[in-house]
Amino acid sequence: MTQTIAPRLRTLVLLLLAAACALLAGAGPASAHAALTGSDPREGAVVDKAPAQVSLTFSESVSMDDDSLRVLDPRGKRVDDGKPSGTGGATYSVKLHAGLPDGTYTVTYQVVSADSHPVAGAYTFSVGAPSETSVAVSGQSADGGFVGGLYGVGRYVSYTGFAVLVGGAAFVLACWPRGSGVRVLQRVVVSGWLALTAATLLLLLLRGSYTGSGKFADVFDLNLLGEVLQTKPGAALVSRLLLLAAAALFIAVLFGAYDKREDEEKRDLTFGLAVGGSVVAAGLAATWAMSEHASVGLQAGLAMPVDVVHLIAVATWLGGLTALLVALYRGPADTPVPALAVRRFSRVAFGSVIALVVTGTYQSWRQLGSWTAFTDTRYGQLLLVKIGLVAVLVGVAHFSRRWTAQLAEAAPAVAGAAAARRAEKGAGKASTKASTKASGTAPAKAGTKASGTASAKAGTKASGTASAKAGTKASGTASAKAGTKASGNAKVAQKASGTTKGSGTAKGTGTAKGSGTAKGSGGSPRAAQLARQRAAVDAARQKRQRDADPNRFGLRRSVLAEAGIAVVLLVVTTVLTQTEPGRTEEEAKAAGGSSAAASAPSTGAVTLDMPFDTGAQNGKGVVRVELDPARVGANDMHLYVERPDGTAFDLPEVKVALTQKAKSIGPLPVAPDHITTGHWSASGVQIPMAGDWEVAVTVRTSDIDQVTISKNTQIG
Repeated sequence: MTQTIAPRLRTLVLLLLAAACALLAGAGPASAHAALTGSDPREGAVVDKAPAQVSLTFSESVSMDDDSLRVLDPRGKRVDDGKPSGTGGATYSVKLHAGLPDGTYTVTYQVVSADSHPVAGAYTFSVGAPSETSVAVSGQSADGGFVGGLYGVGRYVSYTGFAVLVGGAAFVLACWPRGSGVRVLQRVVVSGWLALTAATLLLLLLRGSYTGSGKFADVFDLNLLGEVLQTKPGAALVSRLLLLAAAALFIAVLFGAYDKREDEEKRDLTFGLAVGGSVVAAGLAATWAMSEHASVGLQAGLAMPVDVVHLIAVATWLGGLTALLVALYRGPADTPVPALAVRRFSRVAFGSVIALVVTGTYQSWRQLGSWTAFTDTRYGQLLLVKIGLVAVLVGVAHFSRRWTAQLAEAAPAVAGAAAARRAEKGAGKASTKASTKASGTAPAKAGTKASGTASAKAGTKASGTASAKAGTKASGTASAKAGTKASGNAKVAQKASGTTKGSGTAKGTGTAKGSGTAKGSGGSPRAAQLARQRAAVDAARQKRQRDADPNRFGLRRSVLAEAGIAVVLLVVTTVLTQTEPGRTEEEAKAAGGSSAAASAPSTGAVTLDMPFDTGAQNGKGVVRVELDPARVGANDMHLYVERPDGTAFDLPEVKVALTQKAKSIGPLPVAPDHITTGHWSASGVQIPMAGDWEVAVTVRTSDIDQVTISKNTQIG
């Protein structure tokens, strides 16, 4: 069963890892987390005269420098004063040079949103009439390219390192205190610390170029690094490095002084380590919560601590799972993971899942805002994938709990069988010693060889020739190992209280004492080599016995499957943190939709019928105004005047004025030309922007009788 199922499981895990890599590679640059919701002038607008400034409104506050907001003329020359400033809320403006000529102008912006992500874009507007040429800025991206890719990898490594560091340490403290002395667990926790530290340094160096030019050469610009340190994300990264220094001290105590303590002493130190480790872990998690999604938007004061709990729960679960997996597969055979430690981790993981569900539900509501955002936004779609992976992971964890229960039930029986084998082995050795007597050829205790001669301990009677305990060889003659040889009579270089008699029989009334330590040529290295071989054989035998346990084998398979799913889950979580929240995306779509509707050409004309009465004789009638195509830009206007009976009515004078009171634009005068009886026309009537416009018509029926009538209409 092991040989058949294990390869299939490894193949499944490899497929999950490949899917994670594909997802990470296809994530692309981080989406903007602050969206442009308005501008003045609007995108595509044609204004009658050059505005004094350009204003942009975002969905949240942003930070910018002198080059963040630029306005370029048709030749690409900058026409702003280079000093953008906030005008209140999330609106920012930059003043323009005076006396700008007609043509199409390009507005470009590259800012950093309050949740630390770069935002970039561009649009155009025209003065007087659109020009034939304009600056091409399509496809502008704030965080793409090589630096953006490195920054994304650094974010993933930092999340992974945090999970392994916090989860591995929690597994040792809460589940398996004796694991503090297991080398592979020490390596796991230290590797997490190293990964998080290296990734934080990388992010700090890349931050300036990532939010600015995107050039790799700017990574080592010290001036740019100084500017980064003054920002909120830069301060968060520096705080993370300081907390990692405290984490290094925690690791040194955990795998140093804590490991050397006895079990009773460990209990006292465990509480202190748990408190200190929790504070450090919460601080590390806060460096993300205080600089990213949770720090801006709705209920930020509540969202940040919720995000801290969410991150710690993820790290405890996934990092502890990693530590358990490594201990099961790479742990020493003489120190297997006990069933009690697995049961404890199962309870810890269950508590982490509950915390994830509660905090994740709140975060989903806060970032999405509606049920439709689950399917209509990329953030919602990724969140559905994450929820599905968590559900699968919980299902696999259920099987792990079953294997854990079976392992716990089998543990007493296995321990009893092992104790019985040890007792049986000890009884066999005692029996062998008791029955060993020299009757012909007696086995030498310390490697003595006898050929028809009994080899005896000190004080033993032998029918042959006495041989010393220290490994003396006898062949009818007793000889000392120290180098003394006897020919016919036993000469032993040792001090004995008895007397050696002839006839080949050695008698001793006391204990034979060697005059020195018996040494053979190369004996010590050979003995050490044999000891190492025996230890290796014993370790291999213990490993085979451990792996042969079907319950432990099943637990290893299920934990391996959990780890594979956890890797994909961590990738999805990293991509999710770089994706624009669904609530912001929907707000941007709504603003973009209204802007597009305001600037998109209309296919139909607007017709307004306005009755009038100047108060004079024959002073009544109806004015019909037709505006075609009723969009931003140039339009054709036709006026028809009729009497109450429907006949054409010629007037001495007709004037038209357009006003948008909401923006304080106008009145814009229009002087139509008289075409025929009751018909006036004007071409090229410029509508600078979309919105609710007042169309006012002044009708004069005599030299002194006139009236102004008006009606509002939506243009654009």
